[in-house]
Amino acid sequence: MDVTWLGHGCFRLRGRGAAAVTDPYPPSIGLKLQRLDANLVTVSHEHENHNYTQIMRDAYEIRGPGEYEVAGVSVIGVPTYHDAEKGAKHGRNTIYLIEIDDVRVCHLGALGHPLDDSEAEAISSPDILLVPVGGRTTINAAQAAGVVRQLEPRYVVPMHYAIPGLRLELDPLDRFLKEMSVGPSEPQPKLSVQASSGEYDTKVVVLEPKIEPKV
Repeated sequence: MDVTWLGHGCFRLRGRGAAAVTDPYPPSIGLKLQRLDANLVTVSHEHENHNYTQIMRDAYEIRGPGEYEVAGVSVIGVPTYHDAEKGAKHGRNTIYLIEIDDVRVCHLGALGHPLDDSEAEAISSPDILLVPVGGRTTINAAQAAGVVRQLEPRYVVPMHYAIPGLRLELDPLDRFLKEMSVGPSEPQPKLSVQASSGEYDTKVVVLEPKIEPKV
């Protein structure tokens, strides 16, 4: 299964027979998505920077907690919040656990608080964790590192941080890498992962955003 980062909170997850897209965004944030093909699209919360589903071609839309199965892809939506005050500032957020080709991907959306035990148990030990690290309206670098330690994934892919062209005020990636005791690394074009039941150490993988600057 291949994971490609399309910038901000948007990823394409492509398996042998199905594909999913997470949190598509509009061109107003300074980045531009091409039309996207997938069997399903997940929306972590109803903010315009995360729910621009009109960019999709005929994808089944998942917009909240629950259990879903689309084209052989299993999705579990876990209710959380976009802030540390139970949604009083920014509302609700849904974490998605997406399973394609027996690989479990956890997309934290715009999580705004540390996970409690029940939330962590529902999504523990994913193969791939997609985690916001840019702070401001989500968890910051130190909190993101804490969530990584809670969930113990095989791979961690940071998202939702400052990149060239993005018009949103977010913290840079290096703060998170420092919290994870990881030095700067060459961004990879994609992450390819197969199902595994063996022992592993958590690895941080930085992906290069597959985007076009808005003109």
